[in-house]
Amino acid sequence: MSTDLTGKRVAFIVAQSGVEQPELTQPWQAIEDAGAEAVLIAPETGKVQAFESDVNEAGTFEATLSLADADPATFDAVVLPGGTTNADQLRVEEDAVAFMREIIDASKPVASICHGPWTLVETGRLEGKTLTSFPSLQTDIRNAGATWVDEESFTCPSNGWTLVTSRNPGDLDAFCEAAVAAFA
Repeated sequence: MSTDLTGKRVAFIVAQSGVEQPELTQPWQAIEDAGAEAVLIAPETGKVQAFESDVNEAGTFEATLSLADADPATFDAVVLPGGTTNADQLRVEEDAVAFMREIIDASKPVASICHGPWTLVETGRLEGKTLTSFPSLQTDIRNAGATWVDEESFTCPSNGWTLVTSRNPGDLDAFCEAAVAAFA
């Protein structure tokens, strides 16, 4: 199984505030270590405030591309980190939902952890998929036509696109390994 992402460009989609820091930084490092270019995209360019455990303010990061200016055709894959307020904001951000629809419709792989799948629910593209997430999302996922499983990491290739999911920061090692494998 290849883990070489040289020449690939991976979008990390987040809100301006609320992303779970380890769910951003660990996958980012894994993607870059595999040779890909990682790009932080938010509703607006500039400061992104991360948190740990949803309530403890953590580091800040620089979004270099706005969702309105981001062209899904220029990316090979997407990571949707969690963080409850991050995901809750993104799911109502039409540019984020539209970006993800285009990625999925182009059969590009997606990796999403914890609350990240909330944005995927809004795309209307989860019918027939199997995924995991933070347990509180399971009803939303089932209502979107998908099957929810309680596993450390789950990779679903059905419906013409690959989706890698994990439940929480405790699953990050498995999530990063599966995401790199899917993106390769």
